[in-house]
This record gives sequence, C-alpha cells and structure tokens, in this order.
Amino acid sequence: MSTSLNLPKGVVITGAIGPRFDEVLTHDALAFVADLQRRFNETRKRLLALRAERQKRFDTGETPDFLAETKHIREGDWKVAPIPADLQDRRVEITGPVDRKMIVNALNSGAKVFMADFEDASSPVWANMVEGQINLKDRWANQIDFTDPNTGKAYKLGAKTAVLIIRPRGWHLPERHIEIDGEIASGALVDFGLYMFHCAKAALAAGSGPYFYLPKLETHLEARLWNDVFVAAQTALGLKNGTIKGTVLIETLPAAFEMDEILYELKDHIAGLNCGRWDYIFSFIKKLARNQAYVLPDRSQVVMSKAFLRAYSLLLIKTCHKRGAFAMGGMAAQIPVKNNPAANEAAFAKVRADKEREAGDGHDGTWVAHPDLVPVANEVFDRLMPQANQLARPLGNAEIGRADLLEIHEGTRTEAGFRENIRVGVQYLEAWLRGRGAVPIYNMMEDAATAEISRAQIWQFVQYGVELEGGAKVSKDLFKRCLSEEMERVKGEVGPDNYAKGRFPEAIEIFSKLSLAPEFEEFLTLPAYAKLG
Repeated sequence: MSTSLNLPKGVVITGAIGPRFDEVLTHDALAFVADLQRRFNETRKRLLALRAERQKRFDTGETPDFLAETKHIREGDWKVAPIPADLQDRRVEITGPVDRKMIVNALNSGAKVFMADFEDASSPVWANMVEGQINLKDRWANQIDFTDPNTGKAYKLGAKTAVLIIRPRGWHLPERHIEIDGEIASGALVDFGLYMFHCAKAALAAGSGPYFYLPKLETHLEARLWNDVFVAAQTALGLKNGTIKGTVLIETLPAAFEMDEILYELKDHIAGLNCGRWDYIFSFIKKLARNQAYVLPDRSQVVMSKAFLRAYSLLLIKTCHKRGAFAMGGMAAQIPVKNNPAANEAAFAKVRADKEREAGDGHDGTWVAHPDLVPVANEVFDRLMPQANQLARPLGNAEIGRADLLEIHEGTRTEAGFRENIRVGVQYLEAWLRGRGAVPIYNMMEDAATAEISRAQIWQFVQYGVELEGGAKVSKDLFKRCLSEEMERVKGEVGPDNYAKGRFPEAIEIFSKLSLAPEFEEFLTLPAYAKLG
C-alpha cells in the first residue's frame, strides 16, 4: 500500500504507485470517484443480482422477449436529444487498448473515431489502467507525442485526428486495487470517473466532449443507472445536462429486446447503438447455455448475414433511426497477412463484403481493429454513404420479432472447429495474463470476447455430448485429449522458448476449469482477474 498519495477519507489504494500515477490518482479525482461509488454502487450490485436471477429463469427454459410493461415506450413518438457536430459522421471507427503507441496511431489512422478501450481490448493489469488514464490526459494536454525507447521511432499526433470515445469497464468488473469504505471499487466508475474528472473540460475546450461507449448492458435499468451517473457527474463538474454523449454496445441477448428502452433511458445523453457482434454471440450461447435447442454450429459459420445476427443488426438500424440515433456496425477483426498477398487480399475482400452489407442495410458507420483496414472500410462507406450518415434514409417495413432474434444458424459442428476454439481461447487467455488485451491470432485481432465464445461453445458441446461431423461425440476425455494435442501444435507455432517463457500453464488451467465446470461461469475475466498484477 502506498503512502505517497494524498488520499481522501475512506479511499485506499492497494496497487503499486508507478511513475506519474499521482497525476491521475489525485485527492480530488479520487474523491469524485468515491462519491460516484457511494451513490451508485448499491444500485449496480442490485442490478447484477437481477441478472443472476434472470439467468436462473433462462436456465429452466425461459427465453428472452420484449417487455410488456414498456410497450408504450416502443410505440411512443419520441427522439433522442441532438447529437454534437463531431459525432455526426462516424463512418469508420477504430478500436484498441489505451497504451500510448496505440492511442497515437489510432488518432492518426484516418478513422473518424477512436474508441480507447479500458474493457475487452485491455488486460486490466493495474499499470495498464492507470497509465491509460495518464495517456488520455496527455492527449488532451497535447503532450502525447513520444519516442519509443526500444526502437527510437517518434510518434506524433497529426493535424487531423479521430474523435476520442472512451470505453470504461462493464458494470460487472471490479477494480480491486482501489477500495472505497472497505469495498472494492467498480471498474466502470473508476474508468469513467477518472477520465471525466481529468479530461471532460479539456475535451470540450478542444471542440469535442466527454464521449463514452457503454459495454455489456443487459437491460434499460442498467442504462438508467448510467444516465444517473452521467447527470451526477455533470452536476458535480458544473457541466450542462446532456454534455456527455454515450453509445451503447448491444452485445448481450437481453439488450436486443430492450433497444428502444435503452435509448429512452439515455435520451438526453445517447448518440447511438453499436452491434457488438462477438460478445453478442457469446451472450447468445451463455444466456441459453442450459437449453439444448440453442447449440450453435462452429463459430466460423455464425455469420452476420444470417439468422439471429442478421435480425438483430436490422432491428438495431431500424430502432436507432426511428429515434434519431446512429446505428453503428460491428468489428472487422481481420489484420493484414504479411508476406502473402493472396491471403491478404482474401482477408480484405471479406472485410469489404461485410462493410458493403452494413452500409447497404443502413448502418451509419463501422468498426475496424487495425489501421490498415481504415482505408478499406472508408472506401465502402464513401461509395455507399456519400452523406455524413443515414438517419434520413426511409425506415424499412420489415417486422423483426422474437422468433427472428432467436433463430440459430444452420451449419456443422466439427472437430476442427472444436480444436480451433481450444487453440484460440488458450492463446488469448495466456496473452491476457501477460497484460495484453488485443492479441493477433491466426490473422485476426482477438479480444476477450473470442476466448469467451471459445470456452462457451466447448462448455455446451461437453454438456450435451454433441456429435461432431464424422461421428465423434464430445466428452470431457475428448476435450482433454484435444487440449493436449492442440497445445503441442501451439508450442510449435509460437516456438518452444516463447511457449516456456509464457503463462501457458495458468491459461490452460483456467480455460480447462471453465470449459468443464458443472455450472457456467458468467465471465472468464472475473476468475482470471485474480491472477493479474
């Protein structure tokens, strides 16, 4: 525990204090965070308990549906508040962790928006979280230029930079290095509070504002909590109501049934909704994990152009545009394939087709994970959306109902797909334990959702003894055999030295435990967090 910080009453920091940490962990900033925690943490915990109660109902066969009690909101004639000028054109957004090099490269990438991610693209090592806040504070102070001490390469912000949006951690994630009145702090309130306190006024002075992406929401009540937090933060900092603008990721199955209601709860502060596709697949598996009727085919066959993913993206566009909010498309996770022009062009062709579907359907923009994909996505949206956005486009008449949102993809379940889940899931988790949250694996930029899908599918396949193509039935023994064989393959791919120096034994242990657990663990990042610094 450090005594070098001037801490407000009731606040304890248990993490090591690194260089410049005192610039963001100030007395007044921590008092601001502590006030938010004291006012809103009980509601946060109550809402998480409601998630658990609802999951029990799903486990006994209930499936999500539109809420009868909020029908008047869905059928009402209302719009969200006006959206700031610098968020009117969001055709390409790049996402990534909050390390200094990523921030400079992403802001310079040619994307309209950079989402600086404290959540799924960052491993929540204490140093990562605090240094991320320092980096963002430096961005608004125009002091983020730096020279990499290892390579000597200089990184400088260009004249035209992307709009900055911050993604704090979800409501479920703790920040165990900060205690407030003897209780571990909410990661969401820490990330939001520190950025808001240090950067909101600087962002406004620069002609932008305090903008946030809100992850993992399941209900409109969770959106209401964010709205209450926004109002309290604005009041405390003397900012006008509606200054904060949030974009909500629709990346859980229950949230897809409450999109109108989520927009309504945040109507003074909302800029749009986003199709968080990878987490949405994970949530679909997780919420219906105990229902054998909803076992999906291999992940590679669960595509956006079909079944429940197609339905949810179309419903998101229609809902947003009806209310004057932006409908953001999903992530293109492909990364350039070095030294293989044919494979690289095949990857970029997939991205192009995906973005053409999004722009053609009416999305106002999309996500990419790598700077080299910004021109690819820009070309598509420039061609199909020459205007700033598609809010003026007429709404489609297609009705999307409950059955559409629950329709599963047709396809096969293969041993190759099962084994790929093992390889990708363990490799991601191993990198995450080393402090890396955005990890290139097999020419895809993977984040925590990847490992979640992988272990969720394996869990379901083991639970139901799913029969794979060729007749093999999935069992615990098959999983253990495949795990052993696939780790030998990974050792060959990464090299024996890198394998030995890594954290593979811990990653294998966590991944195995979660994949074979009798009960489905809500998030793998929670038990894995205990292993981080």
